[in-house]
Amino acid sequence: MSAPKKIAQRSLLITSAALLTVSGLAPSAFAAPKPSGSPTAAPPARMSQVGGARLGVPGTQVNLAAGVPVLPGGLTARSWIVTDAESGDVLASHNAHWRLPPASTLKMLFADTVLPRFPSDQRHRVAPTDLAGIGAGSSMVGIKENETYTVHDLWLGVFLRSGNDAVHVLSAMNGGVPQTVRDMQAHADALQAGDTHVVSPDGYDAPRQYSSAYDLTLFARSGLQKKDFREYCSTVRAKFPGATTQKGKGKGTRETFEIQNTNRLLSGDADTSVYPGIAGVKNGNTTNAGATFTGVAERGGKVLLVTVMNPEKHEHDEVYKETARLFDWGFKAAGKVKPVGVLVPPLNATPSAQPSGAPSADVTGAAQGTAGAGSEPVKGAAAATRSGGSRGAGTAVAIAAGLLVLLAGGAFLVNRRWPLPDLMRRRQRP
Repeated sequence: MSAPKKIAQRSLLITSAALLTVSGLAPSAFAAPKPSGSPTAAPPARMSQVGGARLGVPGTQVNLAAGVPVLPGGLTARSWIVTDAESGDVLASHNAHWRLPPASTLKMLFADTVLPRFPSDQRHRVAPTDLAGIGAGSSMVGIKENETYTVHDLWLGVFLRSGNDAVHVLSAMNGGVPQTVRDMQAHADALQAGDTHVVSPDGYDAPRQYSSAYDLTLFARSGLQKKDFREYCSTVRAKFPGATTQKGKGKGTRETFEIQNTNRLLSGDADTSVYPGIAGVKNGNTTNAGATFTGVAERGGKVLLVTVMNPEKHEHDEVYKETARLFDWGFKAAGKVKPVGVLVPPLNATPSAQPSGAPSADVTGAAQGTAGAGSEPVKGAAAATRSGGSRGAGTAVAIAAGLLVLLAGGAFLVNRRWPLPDLMRRRQRP
């Protein structure tokens, strides 16, 4: 055998032996990576198709055509969705069904589930056990043990300060955290929010707790059917009860302090302007989830919902800036762009005869258009701010739902257009 051939053979044997050694010592190097508790950097290749087949396709989904504005540049969120709140049409989306940690945006589901169960003037004295199990570093409104609060106070704490302490007290009133989690999951299932798995009622980071931009939009849309939900999520600032102080031998006095909504498109910030026509809904931020936000706004007779999850750009208020750009695009594109999907109705919604036309997008799961389960019919333009607990509060516009029709068994009439006919102009804040 010639020298060159011997050298080639020897090199091949050495290479083969090295590969065998590496594979024997470290088989995991050649195995598929194990799933971790945190979301991957890329969306899964296959996602839910609830609301339309295109919503399950990774990447941006939009039907650009003549007259349709181009999507805004600089969007870095892992997932986002722009929808018409009335018709349910999905105008554009990006990884809409990607299951991601939701942070405090999950409180929309909590409120939509628990809010109808207690009258706003009901009073509750907080026991030490009510505040047990709150996660370290949680956002708090400042609830004190052995003090009494109205349900109205507690909901202001949930919506304005994203208070996990307020969530835990309301959960205790609802039978405890485990019961509340079961109730929330059942309600999510009824809303066809199949991307959602509830572990904690407040959205605090927990293993296997996830939702999606699509599901969070379903929660907002259902919650906005409720008069109290609309009021709380649109309140800019309010007075909140503090601790009782004892003065001498007389009866103690109780001070109040001001709380402000942490939704920066509603309350504004140093480098973030109040968005014109904004009326809620809920923001969130945790280590695993990053920044998340669902907002509702009105312009020119159109009501849009935008959800943004976890922008990769970590500038101040980035989630609000990307949301504002998507709102701007949506209002320009509404009526021009062909939808890529639709928000499905709750399972218990009863379809009515469609006034005209066919559904505007292919729907997987149910008929188009919905009024949220557990909704409260409201007549007139919108409710004024309550006096108890929010006196002096600046309240943003509230959403009217005068066309809701309550049917037997708690189901609601499903119309071609979702019944949000009016969005009052924003009140001037003090």
